[in-house]
Amino acid sequence: MTDISADLTESTRGTPDLTGLRVFVGGPIQHALGNGGFHTPLRHVIHHIIEAVTAANGTVFSAHVAEKFGVDTPLFTPDEVSVRDFDWMRRCDVFVPVLPVLEGELLRTDGTHIELGWASAQGKPIVMVTPVPMAENASHLLRGLPTVARVSVVDQEDAQRHPDSFVRLLAAVTGKVAAAT
Repeated sequence: MTDISADLTESTRGTPDLTGLRVFVGGPIQHALGNGGFHTPLRHVIHHIIEAVTAANGTVFSAHVAEKFGVDTPLFTPDEVSVRDFDWMRRCDVFVPVLPVLEGELLRTDGTHIELGWASAQGKPIVMVTPVPMAENASHLLRGLPTVARVSVVDQEDAQRHPDSFVRLLAAVTGKVAAAT
């Protein structure tokens, strides 16, 4: 497998219609919670990604939405979360893990790493959103994932600044390119 470089700065007119495309957006929840609630910059990144996909008529599966960015997380059992997220992975067309860096280090996100394993084992395309270059504390398995899975790495800031390009990338990696709106 190869790593698809994702340069979102290229300008192309129109945004693909993602009708029928199912996008599973993942990322930390438990380790993104602090005394002030969910980490605000991470919330913004995830919100922008979800907004871009839904604006293009795509369907989003997101524990962040289901659990209200951690507010309702205690209401879910580990069994419920595992069954729900595994079902979303089976049903999605592309997995978009958001892997943030705080204070120079990749934020711990055990669940997202399990989901990365599910996605790669099921042959799902992965569009990883993280600061580029990848954090030095990223594991060998995370850094090497593009050698065994279909992985595109998108800089976190680019994903926010260029939502139309991000949506075009999702359409391209899934082969579901539709007419521009």
